[in-house]
Amino acid sequence: MKNRILVGLIILCSYSFADQLTPERIYSSPSLSGEALRGVQLAPDGSRVTYLKGKEDDYERLDLWQYNIKSGKNELLFDSNKLHAGNEKLSDEEKARRERMRLSGTGIVSYQWSKDGKALLFPLAGDIYYWQVGKDNARKIVSTPEFETDIKFSPQGNFVSYIREQNLYIFNLKTEKETQLTTEGGGLIKMGMAEFVAQEEMKRMTGYWWSPDETKIALTRVDESPVEEVTRSEIYADEIKMIKQRYPFAGENNVEISLGITSIKKPNIKWVDLGSNKDIYLPRVQWTNNSDRLSFQVQSRDQKSLDLKTVAWPEMKVSQLISEKSKTWINLHDELTFLKNKEGFLWASERDGFKHIYWFDDQGKLKNQLTTGDWVIDEIKYVDEKNNLIYFTGRKDSPLERHLYRVSFNGGKIEKISERSGFHNVKFAYDGSSYTDNFSDANTPPQVSLHSSDGKRLTWLSENKVDKDHPFYPYKQSWIKPEFGNFKTDDGTKLYYRMYKPAEFNPNRKYPALVYLYGGPGVQLVTNRWGRMLPQYMAQQGYVVFTVDNRGSKYRGKAFEDPIYRAMGKIEVNDQIEGVKFLRKHSWIDSNRIGVYGHSYGGYMTLMTMFQAPEYFQAGVSGAPVTDWRLYDTHYTERYMGHPEKDKKAYEESSVFPYATNLSGPLLIYHGMADDNVLFKNSTKLYKLLQDNNIQFYMMDYPGKKHSIRGKQTSMHRLNMIRSFFDSHFDVKRL
Repeated sequence: MKNRILVGLIILCSYSFADQLTPERIYSSPSLSGEALRGVQLAPDGSRVTYLKGKEDDYERLDLWQYNIKSGKNELLFDSNKLHAGNEKLSDEEKARRERMRLSGTGIVSYQWSKDGKALLFPLAGDIYYWQVGKDNARKIVSTPEFETDIKFSPQGNFVSYIREQNLYIFNLKTEKETQLTTEGGGLIKMGMAEFVAQEEMKRMTGYWWSPDETKIALTRVDESPVEEVTRSEIYADEIKMIKQRYPFAGENNVEISLGITSIKKPNIKWVDLGSNKDIYLPRVQWTNNSDRLSFQVQSRDQKSLDLKTVAWPEMKVSQLISEKSKTWINLHDELTFLKNKEGFLWASERDGFKHIYWFDDQGKLKNQLTTGDWVIDEIKYVDEKNNLIYFTGRKDSPLERHLYRVSFNGGKIEKISERSGFHNVKFAYDGSSYTDNFSDANTPPQVSLHSSDGKRLTWLSENKVDKDHPFYPYKQSWIKPEFGNFKTDDGTKLYYRMYKPAEFNPNRKYPALVYLYGGPGVQLVTNRWGRMLPQYMAQQGYVVFTVDNRGSKYRGKAFEDPIYRAMGKIEVNDQIEGVKFLRKHSWIDSNRIGVYGHSYGGYMTLMTMFQAPEYFQAGVSGAPVTDWRLYDTHYTERYMGHPEKDKKAYEESSVFPYATNLSGPLLIYHGMADDNVLFKNSTKLYKLLQDNNIQFYMMDYPGKKHSIRGKQTSMHRLNMIRSFFDSHFDVKRL
C-alpha cells in the first residue's frame, strides 16, 4: 500500500495554521522527508557506500551516487540523463516486474556490485551498463532492440546474466561473447523466469541461480498453458487496450513448473525430480556452499507443508532436510543460511508460534534453537562464524519497532545493538565489519548512517537534519505527533493503535474521526517509523485519525494471524469495531461522524465494515478493493481461505456481496482501470449490484492506473478527493 509551502491560508472550522500540509506539498519534490536515499549498499571492499538519489528538479529520476569513506565526501557517480536522455520505453515484462517489486522512478532504479567490489552493474532503458572501479565511465555492454530483464553478476564477477524474450543468456566480460543458454522460451514457455504468483505473492523475483563456482546455473521452466487466459480491458485516457493475461484465479490451475541445472560450458539441462504431484509451488531455490549441491523448497498447494530439499549434481539425487507442517498455513521467509566453517545451516521457523532462528546439522537434525520468546525476528542480517555470532533484526523490545540484535550460536542472552527507539533498516558489509542503518521514527525523517558491528556510529551518510533549509522545517510547528497505545478487546486480546489528534486539539470540542486501516495479512501499519502522510494531513484538517492492527496482521506471532483462516472479513471487522468502541470512550469523539478508509485489503475492509457495521462506520472510501476472493489469485487466497470448491461457505461469507445491500452511509469506491493485480472486475461487479438495488454510491476510476495508482498528479487528486468526500458528508466547513 504507500510536501510545498502552503500558498494562502486554510481555515478549518474556527482555527487555522499558516504552515499546514497540502496535497501539493506532500507529493511535490523534494519530499517532506528531505534527502531520500534508496538502494543503499556498502561496497564489498568497504571503501564506499553507494546509493540512488533523485535529481533536484525531478526526484523521480534517479542517479547513482557514492559516499567515499576515506575522503568523507558524497559524489555523483553516474548521471542517468547523460547515459540515456529522454523517455524510457519499458517492456511489458519490465513494467510487470517493477509493479510486483513496488519499484517506482526512472533512470538508474537498481544496481549490483560484483563480489570483489571491483565492478558495478546496472540496467537502464532496457540495456546493461558495466563500470569497473577506477574507470571514468560506465560502458554499455549489451545494447539490443529487445529489453533485458533480471540482470545479475555471476558470483565471481566474470559473467553477466539476463533474460531476453523469455530465454536465459550470459555475457562473458573477458571475451565479450554472448551465449544463449536456453532456446525453448517463448509464447507460453518461460525459461529462467518467475511466474506471476511467485513475483506477487512469494516475493521470488527470479527464475535462475548461479552456482558459487560459476560452472552451473539452476533455472526454472514455467509452462503457462494450464492457466486460464482472461481478456481484460486496460482503459486509458485516450484508448482502450484489450489485454490477454494468464491469471490463476483461486481454485483454478497454476502454471506447471520444473527445476533444472545446466552447465554453462555445455548447456544441457538436467531436471530435478520434484515428485509425482505437479500441483505444487517452488517458492525458494538456493545453492549451498557446495557448487554440486542445490537446495530448493517445495510448498504444497494448500500451503500447510513446506519441505526443504537438496539435489546433488550430476547424479540429481534428491534428499530432504526439513519438513514444516501447519494446521493453517506456513509463512514463507528468506532466512536460510548455509554455514561455511560450522556444520549445517540456519533456518527460521514459526513452529513454536513465533518466528525464531534454528540451527540444523547437514542432515536436517536440530542442533539448537537460538532465539525464543513471545516476539518475532525479522531477518538474519549477518552470520559471523569466526566470532560465533548471528546478527538479526527483530521485535524483541516492542512489536512497533525494529532493532538490530545479536546472539551466540550457543543461544542464551540476546544483545541489542541499535540504540535509538524507532525503526532500523540494516544492511551489513560483505565482511561483517560494518553496516548501514536507515533509521526513522514517527517524527524523524529517515537518516542513514554507517556503524561498526558493535553499533558505534562511524559517520553520517545522510544526517538529513531538520534545519532551516530542510523541506520539513516550515511544518515543524504544525506537525502533529501521533500517540501510540493499546487496549484489550472483549475477549482479552491486546491490540496496538496509533492516534493523531486534530490540529489545535481542544478536549471540550467534538471531532470527526477517520479510521485508517489495512487489516490484511503480511502487513503492519502501527509502527514507530516515518511513513504515510495521509494520517498527518487529515489530522491537520481537523480529524482524529485512528489506526488499529487487527488480528491477522503481521509481527505479532502466528497465533495472532491464524483467526482469519477460512474466515476473512470476520475477526478483522470485529477488531476494528472494538477500536471504534475504544474511540467512543473519549468525550471529544463525535460518534456520529466516524469514517473509514483503506486501499487494497484496506479497501476490502472498508466495504466489510460499512456493510456489516454501519452503526459504527458512517462513511467510507474504498480503494482498489477485492470484493470476491474467487476473483483473486491462487497462492494468496488459498493460503488463507482454502479451496473455493471445498470451502464454498467460507468464500461466500468472506465476499462483500452478501452484505452489500446493508449499505446505509455514503460510500466512495475508486480503482485503477488498468489494474492487473486486483482486477477492475472486482469493483465493476459491486457497482452493478449496488445499481441493481438502487443503492446510491460514489465512484472515481483512474484511467491507465494499476494497483498502486502512482503518479504525482493522480496522488494529489486522490488525497483531495478523500478529504473532500469526508468533509462533505461530515459537514466540515472550510473557508
